[in-house]
Amino acid sequence: QVQLQESGPGLVKPSQTLSLTCTVSGGSITSNSYYWSWIRQPPGKGLEWMGAIHSSGITSYRPSLKSRTSIYRDTSKNQFTLQLTSVTPEDTAVYYCGRGRVPTTTLDYRGQGTQVTVSS
Repeated sequence: QVQLQESGPGLVKPSQTLSLTCTVSGGSITSNSYYWSWIRQPPGKGLEWMGAIHSSGITSYRPSLKSRTSIYRDTSKNQFTLQLTSVTPEDTAVYYCGRGRVPTTTLDYRGQGTQVTVSS
């Protein structure tokens, strides 16, 4: 069974860069045809797909976040990382990593999530 675990800081200051890492076990991030995604849920709102890295290494991003988002992977550690630059309080959310067959919030496996608060 695939397991995913998010890690990173819980508090980030405005204008700084948020960096979260997802560690995957029970399956390789380079195998088969899966999208390894980052999604988030701001308080009181629904899930929002942010971007993904395909098992081939190709990345895709939500258009409204594309200028601030980068996703890359470390295949030796079976990890993939989200970087979000120039954060504002509106980026406060629970952040999840997950796996799916399509680059959306539809996931077959998902981590427990990590709370990130943007505040000075």
